[in-house]
Amino acid sequence: MRGPGRWVLGVVALLFPLVWATSGLADAMPVPVPLQAELLTKIAGYDANLPGRAGGKVRVRVVTAGGDQASQAVAAELTSALAAMPTIAGLPHEEVTVAYTDAPSLARSCAADQVSIVYLAGGLSAEQMIALAQAFDGVSVMTVAAEPRLVPLGAVLGFDLVAGKPKLLLHLTQARRQRVELSSNVLELMKVFR
Repeated sequence: MRGPGRWVLGVVALLFPLVWATSGLADAMPVPVPLQAELLTKIAGYDANLPGRAGGKVRVRVVTAGGDQASQAVAAELTSALAAMPTIAGLPHEEVTVAYTDAPSLARSCAADQVSIVYLAGGLSAEQMIALAQAFDGVSVMTVAAEPRLVPLGAVLGFDLVAGKPKLLLHLTQARRQRVELSSNVLELMKVFR
């Protein structure tokens, strides 16, 4: 394997042992949140539509399950990890954390605010994820789930452990619906749902 796919795989192999050992939420998430942040920033660079959607600044909306302390802890850990990164896909970025209320409102606010990435910090039900997938249909945004169970339900990107190693998950149909266009080199590294 050559090219960008090999580089992403190399980052995963180097960072996973260090981050897994130091993450305070290792038991709550299959892949530690700091590693999710690192992988998210790398994968975002392979989305051909991200620069157009960002308009000069990558806006990340971090969504918590209202009142869920574990979800809020994941959100705080992700925003802290992203704050330490100078750019996402070569662009400056900002993160805003919001509590989930309903899917249509979230989709409307993300479209109005030119949000590039929506990170789902855990605690959402299957019904809420299905509603989000429907609401984001046609909205140019990458939805990223902290919990792998949400990818088959309609999150575009997620992370899981397979045989003790991190694995990227992609819902290809939903990615197309949300105008996320990832390089074929990166797709080779992912478990793809349709």
